[in-house]
Amino acid sequence: MDLFCEYADIIPDFPLFQASLRKPLPVHLRFNSLKIDPDALLFLLEEEGVQLEQSLPWTDTLFLARNLDSPGNLLEYFLGYIHPQALTSCLPPLVLDPAPGSFVLDMCASPGGKTSQLAQLMENSGIIIANELFWTRHVPLAHTLARLGVLNAVITAYQAQEFPLRNRFDYVLADVPCSGEGRFRSTGREVFHRLGKKEKKLPEVQKRILLRGFDLLRPGGEMVYSTCTYNPEENEAVVDFLLKNRDAALLPIHLDLPGEPGIEEWKGKRYEKDVRYAVRLYPHRVDSVGFFMARIGRKA
Repeated sequence: MDLFCEYADIIPDFPLFQASLRKPLPVHLRFNSLKIDPDALLFLLEEEGVQLEQSLPWTDTLFLARNLDSPGNLLEYFLGYIHPQALTSCLPPLVLDPAPGSFVLDMCASPGGKTSQLAQLMENSGIIIANELFWTRHVPLAHTLARLGVLNAVITAYQAQEFPLRNRFDYVLADVPCSGEGRFRSTGREVFHRLGKKEKKLPEVQKRILLRGFDLLRPGGEMVYSTCTYNPEENEAVVDFLLKNRDAALLPIHLDLPGEPGIEEWKGKRYEKDVRYAVRLYPHRVDSVGFFMARIGRKA
């Protein structure tokens, strides 16, 4: 069955893209330098027979585990030395790259993978506001932060689009709720993917979250907007809305990965040309979850 055919004109090598959706996701591990030296952990896991390959040449904390199906069963997982996380899911914190001692807002924090990665980059210094609206998600969020030894995070429960404007932040991460198309993989014979009414309303919520996140930035601050979906209405159209309504500028993203620029037109709608500075990541180019990212600052 054909998958995501409406995107055939914007996804390069579309048959390869469709074929990639029928392959299982690889297992990537993030080494937690808050608890253990990455080199020591690499030696420890290889001694246990785990076959590891560095995921990115510019960080020593992300590895592909070729022969590991259930990393959550490892002792190193319970000790907080490792965190299983899709490779592309690790990129927004790396692109945001908050400095130690910073004041950071993670607008939609649960289940805490990106929040804990921000704390790792900040060396457990400064403050992270880990915001999550739903109380039921605070338990897994708090568990993840505790297991990984995060000491600089405070959990709040505001609607992201209504987060109080009392403070301004050095960095804001808006990894927003989305339709999740990029996570879709199936190795079965019958393959379906359909958006419901709830998902079709997401762009309006995403626009409000992005505007509020931008309004929460300090002068000179930076923000990353990200989704795990292919839909331009949740990606470029949301960023375009920000560019048209705020004094915002898209900043270049430098990744040593085969990404595609943001698209400038979809279904007859033209977007601001700067959306090309966003990055699209597809599973047939980067064997992971499909992803979209935009790095945002204020105009000079």
